[in-house]
Amino acid sequence: MSAKVGIVMGSDSDLAVMSKAADVLEELGVEFEMTIISAHREPDVFFEYAKSAESKGWKVIIAGAGMAAHLPGMCAAIFPMPVIGVPMHTTSLGGRDSLYSIVQMPSGIPVATVAINGGANAGILAAKILATSDEALLGRLKAYSEKMKDQVVEKAKKLDEVGYKNYTKG
Repeated sequence: MSAKVGIVMGSDSDLAVMSKAADVLEELGVEFEMTIISAHREPDVFFEYAKSAESKGWKVIIAGAGMAAHLPGMCAAIFPMPVIGVPMHTTSLGGRDSLYSIVQMPSGIPVATVAINGGANAGILAAKILATSDEALLGRLKAYSEKMKDQVVEKAKKLDEVGYKNYTKG
């Protein structure tokens, strides 16, 4: 099976967030490729990446970027299928700079955008996009949602049993 999702980030400092997308995709059985490309420092490499994504069979690109955050928008300008932007938290403006850069795309070049540092949600959204034409993946997504529900039920049960003062102690 070939990769269906490309995961790209502008810096290795984004890896902790973007690895959450990879973890979700891996758990759901979705093949992906991950790399680091700076749209500003190596534009030729970036353009080749975005231009070749369709021929590689990718259906979605997840692009994470901070500060000026051009990577997701530029992917969307070149790649004809969905792009999910992950704005990164930044020290100067807390990630709002990244968020605004990704969501304020011109008409005709949309980028689906998740929360600041929302790598896991980007992975889930990519899987949901793919699941529109993949019944097996849809089933795995439903099971994933059920697992999340069960985790909340267990946490509520623990809180009820130990009380709020002891909940975080053990």
